[in-house]
Amino acid sequence: MAHVEDRWRRAGRRNGLRWRVRFTGPDGREHSRSFARKADAERFLATTMADVHRGQWLDPDAGRVTLRAYAEGWLAIQSHEASTREAVGMRLRKHVYPKLGGYTLAQLAASPSLIQAWVSGLGVSEAYARVIFTTLSAVLSAAVADRKITANPCQERTVRRPKAASHKVEPWTAGQVAAVRAALPERWQILADLGAGLGLRQGEILGIAVADIDFLRRVVHVRRQVRMVAARLVFAEPKGGKQRDIPLPESVALALAAHLAAHPARPVTLPWKEPGGEPVTAELIMASATGKAVNRNTFNTYAWKPALAAAGIPATRANGCHALRHYFASSLLHHGVDVRALSEYLGHSNPGFTLRIYTHLMPAAHDRMREAIDALAAQDHGPATAQEGAR
Repeated sequence: MAHVEDRWRRAGRRNGLRWRVRFTGPDGREHSRSFARKADAERFLATTMADVHRGQWLDPDAGRVTLRAYAEGWLAIQSHEASTREAVGMRLRKHVYPKLGGYTLAQLAASPSLIQAWVSGLGVSEAYARVIFTTLSAVLSAAVADRKITANPCQERTVRRPKAASHKVEPWTAGQVAAVRAALPERWQILADLGAGLGLRQGEILGIAVADIDFLRRVVHVRRQVRMVAARLVFAEPKGGKQRDIPLPESVALALAAHLAAHPARPVTLPWKEPGGEPVTAELIMASATGKAVNRNTFNTYAWKPALAAAGIPATRANGCHALRHYFASSLLHHGVDVRALSEYLGHSNPGFTLRIYTHLMPAAHDRMREAIDALAAQDHGPATAQEGAR
């Protein structure tokens, strides 16, 4: 039921806004709004009922919740892993709430300029600003889906999304890898072998166990990682839940054997995925001398950064343990390993992602074409097709 009523006639007095629109919304509740002019009331009623019939009507009170209150509820129901939920919560608390948390969803939706001003004042790197912006946009998209607001202000054309990082990976040389490895404490040199020789992430190296190494079949099973959640170490699946197998080169197998002879694996028990999770035990190759899992922050501070300094390499973000992984990828591409196989070894979500990171390291197509044709032309019978060569 919907209609426009004359409040003055009903009340018998002439004060306040005269014309009141009353209607029942899709939520089953009666809503009202008053106007000074009847024409405005009738126009509002017509527009509102059209929105109701199209399924586009929103309760005007729905957007009155603050961004902080809505985001806290949104975060609580996400299916993120514990470490991801912790990181998202930190970004909201540190970078979003101080400037935007007190605004209502309706205020933000009506003023995209608030979002733009916030982005401009973040004061972090472009890459991290994009991560924070994406988090806020996800919250506001959920608010649209929950019918709190009609549109996500982060997606307005007047809001400039922080640019994606455009720097290219510059892999280390073999000499740099060797120098850093030599500068690490002898007990931890195996990390360089596993990073540069298998392309493992740091957390995966810290979580690799003896049972994951199949010396007979020459394969390594990547099944877990060590990660930090709420200042506690836990075991978890590799990034993206993507377990994988990687061929074991002989040089890495020999390095592993020598390491295990000098530093036998130690059984380590950690909760699974989050503090309080089910205890899981694994005989870690990189257990500490006291039989505990290695804390990456402690390792980076007291082993990795001093090794970088000794090797004459700046202790920048680009020169973290991930640099070993980039070295692995660049080496495989240089020796002709295809992108699909490399993507599997690295545990990427798809080959396209791998290609976007490392395409500039692939051998130039023009050079390879010239070499292929020149090599074939040198034969007496001239160039041959792939089909002819297979006969």
